[in-house]
Amino acid sequence: MKRKTILLSMLLACIISTAKTVIVETHNISLVIDATEGKAPQYIYFGAKLQSGDADRLQKPCADGRMDAYPAYGMNTPAEAAIALRHSDGNMSTELTVTGTEQTAEKNGTVTRIHLKDPKYAFTVDLCYKAYNDVDIIETWTEIKNNEKGSVNLTQFASAMLPIRRGDVWMSHLYGSWANEAQLTEEPLLPGEKVIRNKDGTRNSHTDHGEVMFSLDGKARENTGDVIGAALCYSGNYELKVCTDDTDYHYFFAGINTDNSEYHLRKGETFNTPKLALTFSKEGLSGVSRNFHKWGRKYMLMHGDKERKILLNSWEGVYFDINQEGMDQMMGDIASMGGELFVMDDGWFGDKYQRNTDNSSLGDWVVDRKKLPNGIEGLLADAKKHGIKFGIWLEPEMTNSVSELYEKHPDWIIKAPNREPVLGRGGTQLVLDLSNPKVQDFCFSIIDNLMTKFPEIDYIKWDANMPILNHGSQYLPMSDQSHLYIKYHEGFAKVCDRIRAKYPDLTIQACASGGGRANWGVLPWFDEFWVSDNTDALQRIYMQWGTSYFFPAIAMASHISIVPNHTVFRTTSLKYRIDVAMSGRLGMEIQPKNMTDEEKDLCRKAISEYKQIRPVVQFGNIYRLLSPYDHKGAASLMYVDDNRQKAVFYWWKTESFQNEHLPRVKMAGLDADRLYKVHELNRIDNKPLDIEGKSFSGEYLMNHGVELPYRHDVDWNKKNDWSSRVLLLEAE
Repeated sequence: MKRKTILLSMLLACIISTAKTVIVETHNISLVIDATEGKAPQYIYFGAKLQSGDADRLQKPCADGRMDAYPAYGMNTPAEAAIALRHSDGNMSTELTVTGTEQTAEKNGTVTRIHLKDPKYAFTVDLCYKAYNDVDIIETWTEIKNNEKGSVNLTQFASAMLPIRRGDVWMSHLYGSWANEAQLTEEPLLPGEKVIRNKDGTRNSHTDHGEVMFSLDGKARENTGDVIGAALCYSGNYELKVCTDDTDYHYFFAGINTDNSEYHLRKGETFNTPKLALTFSKEGLSGVSRNFHKWGRKYMLMHGDKERKILLNSWEGVYFDINQEGMDQMMGDIASMGGELFVMDDGWFGDKYQRNTDNSSLGDWVVDRKKLPNGIEGLLADAKKHGIKFGIWLEPEMTNSVSELYEKHPDWIIKAPNREPVLGRGGTQLVLDLSNPKVQDFCFSIIDNLMTKFPEIDYIKWDANMPILNHGSQYLPMSDQSHLYIKYHEGFAKVCDRIRAKYPDLTIQACASGGGRANWGVLPWFDEFWVSDNTDALQRIYMQWGTSYFFPAIAMASHISIVPNHTVFRTTSLKYRIDVAMSGRLGMEIQPKNMTDEEKDLCRKAISEYKQIRPVVQFGNIYRLLSPYDHKGAASLMYVDDNRQKAVFYWWKTESFQNEHLPRVKMAGLDADRLYKVHELNRIDNKPLDIEGKSFSGEYLMNHGVELPYRHDVDWNKKNDWSSRVLLLEAE
């Protein structure tokens, strides 16, 4: 009996000794996982930073629910799985238990790995977590390795799963379409499944976004309340899914969209899933946004610490009507208004096939000497003459059936085997197959040849105007056709890596029929993205509002354009267009020679004043105050610098009625004990506001706000129904 007791005690001691609690934390966030060896890892906690010792006393989830950190398919088949596969012997069931953990300190944070293995198969998964020291983001991903005798077929491979306790949980996410991107929707999580996914193939943020927020205590508020944020860092097809069954939890899955993308993992091969960035804030939606913005500027966005130039893009001004004299004129005009960069858009290239519309010449990246007899060198000389930088438009991933490239390399395009290619934009556009190393070399050479010959080029607008419409690779073997979507984006990453290794200082914009590439899977190689082809100021308020949930102002290209607007044909005042554009990375999309002297003067003043506030807007902390989606007749937000020394406040009317009653907007993010002096920017009123030059305490501005007139005090012939204000606040 005594011997049995000793053996039992030894067994219990062994079990206790293998128990392991893993803590992953940033300055304000904690994630706790039970990583007991021999068992599946279990979530214990995710939320606000735990105090010292709390983790040891932490109550494990006792409600009805499944806490598996990475549930595998096969041994509880009714439950949703993060990973599912067919082993090399055909077995479709998988178990993953902990074999060990490790934490490695890095310069900017700590990486935690929880090693998992199937007890019956030579198949392993590492759950990986990176917690930063200086931003409140935890990145998580998996590394899946096959050491079995043959190939393993992966049919599901999420980056992560997160259980969210049921209650009054709401989800905020973005949807839209071309010219109507990043529309905000908010909805309660209800029983069943909520699925957000993309199947475009090349771009992934037109119709839906791979980012979400979860408000844990009812319909989300901007600056109060507990909110979880999640952003999948992937440039390809994705799927976000929330499963709500009969348990006490919602189960959130995020990763690559595996629809028609079964992956054949060879013996010895490791498959890394994309990173999912997680954050938490007790300061509402804007608090989560601030976390994403800081992380994005510091660690994800190319050149996130450098101010962006104010530019003029030629597209809406002249479209395909490119010529040497016209480009020189536009450069001179933007320089005279204080701009710093001119970007020549589509229509400058083509030899055998001239690029006059969107139906030819992609892939033939040679200068059209009929339009530009002095070539790129002549344009660079003109830019230097005017004291500004020069940029150019490219679409490296695409070709047209009417092109010299396609005539030489029809085998380079994506097309279904044994079928005719499906044609896109202009009835001729085709997507190049970036799974093919030769195509990767070609795409790299487009940038490399241009920059080698013309190193003075400062900026490239990289466009992508077509989805993958037909499934098929002429490079991949027939047995691996399901790898197309994944291999395309692996190829895209390889091209971008090579470009950035050789040209680290080049500014590159991600454009994809507008906002099709506004995602954190693309931005590590890019400096900014084009929010939308729709430059209408009113609709931009809604689109830029939604975009700001996950992306900082420094990345959002926002341009002053002509009226009637070329997309919705709305006529808004120039001041209104300026005030909206100044809330992002300011630029112009217009033909200046068609502007009046008065309009040019207003733009010149706006550009000068934007330069004063540029550091606050591009590097400041966002506080969204009054949402246009609340339909209260106005919208308002502000940026505050880290020292709370300066702030920029924006207010736009979104509709206009007689006898209207708009809410007074309370500010946020200021130092309650400081006095802030108010100065209106872009003023057009005959008389200054009654608050002009006056000082108010931060406490007053945050508790009370300021009264703003509903209309502008201008001469009768200048009155219109568009009103907006931009206020600069400076601490005394």
